[in-house]
Amino acid sequence: MSQALQEAPVVIVPYAWIGDFVRCHSVVKLLRAQVPERPVDIVSSTLCAPLADYMPGVRKTIVADLPRRQLGIARQRQLVAQLRAGGYVQALVMSRKWKAALAPWLAGIPVRTGFAGEWRFWLINDMRHGENQLPRMIDQMGMLALPKNGNLPAEWPLPELKVPAEQMTRWREQRGLAGDKRPIVTLSPGAVGAGKAWPVDHYRELARVLVRDGASVWVLGGPSETALAQKIATAGNGVRDLTSNDLRNAILALASADAAVTNDSGLMHVSAAISTPTIAIFGPTSPWHWQPLNPIAAILEPPGDEAARKRVRTEGNDAVSHRRTADVAVERVVVNVRDALRKAR
Repeated sequence: MSQALQEAPVVIVPYAWIGDFVRCHSVVKLLRAQVPERPVDIVSSTLCAPLADYMPGVRKTIVADLPRRQLGIARQRQLVAQLRAGGYVQALVMSRKWKAALAPWLAGIPVRTGFAGEWRFWLINDMRHGENQLPRMIDQMGMLALPKNGNLPAEWPLPELKVPAEQMTRWREQRGLAGDKRPIVTLSPGAVGAGKAWPVDHYRELARVLVRDGASVWVLGGPSETALAQKIATAGNGVRDLTSNDLRNAILALASADAAVTNDSGLMHVSAAISTPTIAIFGPTSPWHWQPLNPIAAILEPPGDEAARKRVRTEGNDAVSHRRTADVAVERVVVNVRDALRKAR
């Protein structure tokens, strides 16, 4: 490929989930490391778009709210027009769904890179194989940014979300939070997937203990977590319901926090990429497969079942799918939050 083509823009078509979108920043950093002058853009839903604003190396976000389980012809046309206008030389299509590769093909992007899947041989012309031999999502995504038949690296670049201090200050002032000098602990009780959420009563008891310790507790999530937040807020006057339909609020809250407690969820990846000390609670999912790349303060799993934890690399997530988050005791979480706050001070 000529130097001019190497420096032409590339676009990433990621998965729609928050955690996978955060992982995409590793791909951005990998592309920029290969060709520093290469502009990298990313397609996003309205939900995930605020994340890209804090990702160093992302030039532009293309917002396209494509419907699930439908073709969405009108919205596909809008995306095709935006991709054509971008002059992209390559599209990295993360999903194996044929619909994910449709707009890059219709837009005439010369190189369309993706794994084989759903009989999309005419849509992907830089076809990769062996996805099933890559058990972690980051390995699957990252390999698309490497030359074909490249080797799996020992480490991937870490995702980063860089939140300007002035934005945090302004956000806290707008919400009447600027004068609170107490340590801030965020709780993220939401999760997608059966059994991944730590029980709301556990979160409420945790909030009660933290308020008694002198902390300010902020409950984060989307509109579907508002009812959970309101229940947790009954733990005491130091608990605030900050759920919102705008992910930017959660990003700014996590950047302001001294510690974050979260399920295996998208906000776990957000807080880790911000470098907020994160205590992550896992039950029926494997941390080896799904934990953030970034270092976090603690991963808490149900006690016992050491044999199952050792089998995840050979059997996959099925080895631990029987576990319950409810078996992670509140006392364990309290100890780890106190430890994180002590280190922060």
